[in-house]
Amino acid sequence: MAPRLTLVAEGGAGGTMDSIYWGLAGGLVAAAATTLGAAPALVGRRMSQATSDTMLGFAAGVMLSAAYFSLILPGLDVAERQYGSIWLAAGIAALGIAAGAGFVAWLNRAIPHEHFKTGPEGGANSAQLARIWLFVLAIAIHNFPEGLSIGVAFGVDRANGLSVMTGIALQDIPEGLAVAVALVGLGYARRKALLYTALTGMIEPVGALLGVVAVSVSAALLPFGLTFAAGAMLYIISHEIVPETHRNGHQDRATTGLIVGLILMMVLDVTLA
Repeated sequence: MAPRLTLVAEGGAGGTMDSIYWGLAGGLVAAAATTLGAAPALVGRRMSQATSDTMLGFAAGVMLSAAYFSLILPGLDVAERQYGSIWLAAGIAALGIAAGAGFVAWLNRAIPHEHFKTGPEGGANSAQLARIWLFVLAIAIHNFPEGLSIGVAFGVDRANGLSVMTGIALQDIPEGLAVAVALVGLGYARRKALLYTALTGMIEPVGALLGVVAVSVSAALLPFGLTFAAGAMLYIISHEIVPETHRNGHQDRATTGLIVGLILMMVLDVTLA
């Protein structure tokens, strides 16, 4: 991991701009993967619940592995190098994880949105929004930490960013299909379902840009930014994805999907980064 992290200190202004360009591009790739995944909903049939839960389990596995191997471990390594103390590094990581999870929890409470099965949540103004926008906001809250993780990973270096981007994009394909098919199942036209699913993915380049700019401005922010992104993803995994995959009696398939996703992301991180 040491060669990876030396790029952070030696990047300079040109390296900073390069990281920002790559971070934004990585977010756009993830957004495109969401749209690509939704495309079969234009002609396809309704997806079975078991398949949907397996895909969501896969997404959870990718996010869990990325949070640990691509964000928390590099964050600890950077913090120990900066401050010369593993205890201080662990404290910074703990603070970052808690802050990231708390931030997404706040978004969940503050932004009006609606889940496909559990109904409306968030702010008190949900009645003033069309139902489709409530669904879009719900998925956008889910996708924002994914984009953020891509951005801060590119803040470490290009190899780390590419591994996270690849894993997130791979899980965004079945995730996009699941969202589009769910919208079609609720009675929305197939083209509208594709359009709104694509819109949910556009929060990812926004999150990626915010993440990579934040950690590129100051190297001191890098360990906190990495663990903050990890905490945000861990909250989504525990609060949204895993409960959803266990709601319909397909937990065995969902768990298999999670293990496959975790292994795939681990391999990507080890081989690409």
